[in-house]
Amino acid sequence: MRAIRTLTEDAVVSLTHDQAATEPPESVLRVRGLETSYGRIKALNGIDIEIRRGELVALVGANGAGKTTLLRVISGVQPAHKGEIRFEGEDITRMRAHNRVRQGICQVPEGRQVFGPLSVEDNLRLGAYTRPRGYADEDLAKVYAMFPVLGEKRALPAGTLSGGQQQMLAVGRALMGRPKLLLLDEPSMGLAPLLVADVFKAIRALKAEGMTIFLVEQNAFAALAIADRGYVIETGSIALTGTGQALLEDEQVKTAYLGM
Repeated sequence: MRAIRTLTEDAVVSLTHDQAATEPPESVLRVRGLETSYGRIKALNGIDIEIRRGELVALVGANGAGKTTLLRVISGVQPAHKGEIRFEGEDITRMRAHNRVRQGICQVPEGRQVFGPLSVEDNLRLGAYTRPRGYADEDLAKVYAMFPVLGEKRALPAGTLSGGQQQMLAVGRALMGRPKLLLLDEPSMGLAPLLVADVFKAIRALKAEGMTIFLVEQNAFAALAIADRGYVIETGSIALTGTGQALLEDEQVKTAYLGM
């Protein structure tokens, strides 16, 4: 396994005495030695990551490096062939995907994948399917407050929305499950720059509320700029880790992912 280069926080920023004395938040997700394959092709090779409560952690890397596959394994859509996944201390490595949703792991998939013929509101209510009937109205109001356009178009088929609006819908649908860990897979994909700004504004708002977020994003600069910490994945292995700011300042990351 390749050595993982770790950038320490003091490589870029210095902590105050009070910050340094603070106990680190508890681990929400811990992945150790994770491997998976598609047939004979190994897609992940010995992945080790950790996400702590209230953090926004970004995963960046080239197309085909294994970013989406890692999210799929964490959410249970793709099986882990080796290694361990622990969520809030519980081993969920073999847990079925729908039970992981019940545990609080909610994913916004790549490409949005909304149900086009169903109304906007029906799409949102589907996100709350694990919760008792009648508990969704309060969360609907919160989603409509975050994304007013969804409230305005709640009765329209989701397939009539623009790409940016569908991305908002996909995020809102995941929020309806009241996630303890929100997995975001390429939320800016295919969106115009103004819509990308709106999506990242919403992500920052969720982070400010204390939500724990694992963000996979091709736009490395935008992701690392708002991340507490980040990982760089290369050909199925973690090659580099550090704070978001430290990774932004790293020459290897600048050259490979930031176009600098």
